[in-house]
Amino acid sequence: MTTLFLNPLLIDDAVRRALEEDLGRAGDITTLATIPPSATAKAVIASRKAGVISGLPLAAAAFRIFDPAVRFEPALQDGDRVAPGGVVARISGPAQSVLSAERVALNYMGRMSGIATMTAAFVDRVKHTKARIVCTRKTTPGMRAFEKYAVKCGGGANHRFGLDDAVLIKDNHIAVAGGVTQALRAAKAAVGHLVKIEIEIDRLDQLDAVLAEGADVVLLDNMAPADMATAVARIAGRIRTEASGGVNLDTVQAIAETGVDMISVGALTHSAPVLDLGLDIAISS
Repeated sequence: MTTLFLNPLLIDDAVRRALEEDLGRAGDITTLATIPPSATAKAVIASRKAGVISGLPLAAAAFRIFDPAVRFEPALQDGDRVAPGGVVARISGPAQSVLSAERVALNYMGRMSGIATMTAAFVDRVKHTKARIVCTRKTTPGMRAFEKYAVKCGGGANHRFGLDDAVLIKDNHIAVAGGVTQALRAAKAAVGHLVKIEIEIDRLDQLDAVLAEGADVVLLDNMAPADMATAVARIAGRIRTEASGGVNLDTVQAIAETGVDMISVGALTHSAPVLDLGLDIAISS
């Protein structure tokens, strides 16, 4: 598996904001009213369904930031698969703190594990090919780093993180620039030698201009698999190829079998269902 990394500064900043949002001005008034300060708790986070785990560092941060006295012990690692009923983490400490931080921890883990689970399903469908499943910028505002990390937990790869990562010339850029040739020439003249240039085409007759001018990657958008296979054959490894548009679990295998290098799937981050995780708790005084 690809090495997984999340900037701890990003984690703490995001988790603090989430806790502040949830606690409001008066704190968890339900827990404060019903649970004595002396009560302690032992709990487990368990999965109600099969899936791939992601978000453990954020869940741990939620409990740690709320109360350093809470102990969070992962039973799995991000990227691990979990069966229904499987224990993901064990938690112990002051009961008030465990209950008050619970929802923030589960919200992050449920969202991220859902993305990792969907990604793994796509990766499984194309594992007999060379194609890599990659994500897009169709992410939840403020959650991009975490959602893209979750894609990696599921065995996928990351596309650009933002508009400043690389040049991606899309159909609207081509239309305004005056054509494929003009857009590529303008991009090459404007960016540094370390910046990658990718261009999107949706017709085979645009490919000659791409091959003549050169690019690092050509994005084959909304093409039929037969046309993608023709494009891949004509490119013959001179340029990396990416497929996009209309990609789902029913279509991804045929797309991968055209020989493309990458398949970008917006659904990984904009349509993945949350993985159902729950915190089961026992209170003692």
